[in-house]
Amino acid sequence: MLWIKAWHIIFMVTWFAGLFYLPRLFVYHAMSSDDSSIERFKVMERKLYYGIMTPGAVLTISFGLWLWLGYGISGGWLRVKLFIVACLVLYHIYCGKLLIDFKHDRNQHSHIYYRWFNEAPVLALIAIIILVVVKPF
Repeated sequence: MLWIKAWHIIFMVTWFAGLFYLPRLFVYHAMSSDDSSIERFKVMERKLYYGIMTPGAVLTISFGLWLWLGYGISGGWLRVKLFIVACLVLYHIYCGKLLIDFKHDRNQHSHIYYRWFNEAPVLALIAIIILVVVKPF
């Protein structure tokens, strides 16, 4: 099971790298006005979302389920963690919606919105790490 835990952590880091970086790309994309920059951001965002973030999310959740079922883990801390993970999945899906909006030049938000939007995964990561390591309840 240690190998499963290692893969879970590796893919979690991969997923979070994307969750941190994609909204940052949205900040720069929202600030761009020249066509070459806009097209470059569209390519970067698509490759990050579909090539790194989504596989990272699927594999993180898959290995996490394997750990949960394999170890029979339970407790209040786990329920809260799973709720946060569910919120991250929704955040991930919303990032995909924003990606599509940028792809079709329908962005509705300023770079300031994306700067604030970028903070949500940071708070989720802090909460998850504390829950998993400390197991406060």
